[in-house]
Amino acid sequence: MISFEPTENQTLIRNTVRDFAEKNIRPYLMDWDESQTLPLELFKKMGELGIMGVLVPHEYGGAGFGYYEYIVAIEELAKVCGSIGLGMAAHNSLCTGHIMYFGNEEQKMKWLPKLASGEWLGAWGLTEANTGSDALRMECVAKKDGNDWIINGSKNWITHGISSNVAVVLARTGNSLDSKGITAFVVERGTPGFRGGKKENKLGMRASETAEMIFEDCRVSSENILGNVGEGFIQAMKVLDGGRISIASLALGIAKGAYEAAVKYSKERHQFGQPISSFQGISFKLADMATKIEASELLIYQAAYLKNNHKPMTKESAMAKYYASETSVYCATEAVQIFGGYGYTKDFPVEKFYRDSKLCTIGEGTSEIQKLVIARSVLK
Repeated sequence: MISFEPTENQTLIRNTVRDFAEKNIRPYLMDWDESQTLPLELFKKMGELGIMGVLVPHEYGGAGFGYYEYIVAIEELAKVCGSIGLGMAAHNSLCTGHIMYFGNEEQKMKWLPKLASGEWLGAWGLTEANTGSDALRMECVAKKDGNDWIINGSKNWITHGISSNVAVVLARTGNSLDSKGITAFVVERGTPGFRGGKKENKLGMRASETAEMIFEDCRVSSENILGNVGEGFIQAMKVLDGGRISIASLALGIAKGAYEAAVKYSKERHQFGQPISSFQGISFKLADMATKIEASELLIYQAAYLKNNHKPMTKESAMAKYYASETSVYCATEAVQIFGGYGYTKDFPVEKFYRDSKLCTIGEGTSEIQKLVIARSVLK
């Protein structure tokens, strides 16, 4: 059963990441947001801290922790800056996670130590311009040429699409709409024919780089295939199960950040001779926020428990991701309302939580896709 008492590791990680974020992120987060700067040196520092390979076993240079510790690390980053939490989550659960779960021993020894240490930044390419939720219609194609494969096409909305050192790329190696017609390739930056494309100018998460990855006659060795030819789509769905926990944790951190700012402000702001927290209209908002945050956290830890124990958790991770991401938007919206006019300015933190929260309902499967996954499970 899940214990509600934080472990020694969880407490240590929470305090360590919280201190790191206050010192290395909070003073610069609005500058990074305004200039859309991906702070690459920060990710190297996070690697030294051990949170760029939270789930990676010790033998590959990682911290060797489980999902409980991973949740805490993402949450503490996101309470300060969603962009940094997103970058860390995408690096860990998508690129690094895909190699860790489906790579052979040689592949894991080759790439995981560099990713876990933060020396290398990872990207993961599934989405395309015309195939977001409908991934089986992907148009990025890999064709066999001797012992190599030639990849042509592009990927869109990719976290670290320009700045990553290595990417796991899903490409079609069979027929369209065939779930066994997609293969996962690891492509290193610098490989001829592989380059970054357009960087998106986003509403929120602006210090997280979202960009195209373009492949033009990009030659990749068969040794760079994860698992077997045709297994990429099934692998990707399993990777996304874990990824949903990370986005739920990101959403939880943003929700908590907005909620804590709102509680503090409501006690300090006086109207009609008393703090606004004493008014039922405000206190009920805080009560709803607190309840939704608690419910989100329970759903996330349930999914993490199943993941840690290698049990099926597709439905539970979708529920956690769906509920936590919607809670994040709700809490950020209410926080702006509690701050009033000040909440609409960049001098106070809640407008950034408001902008950042929306991505959580879209990335790694929209809320609508989560409901589809949940409905299929309950109607089986």
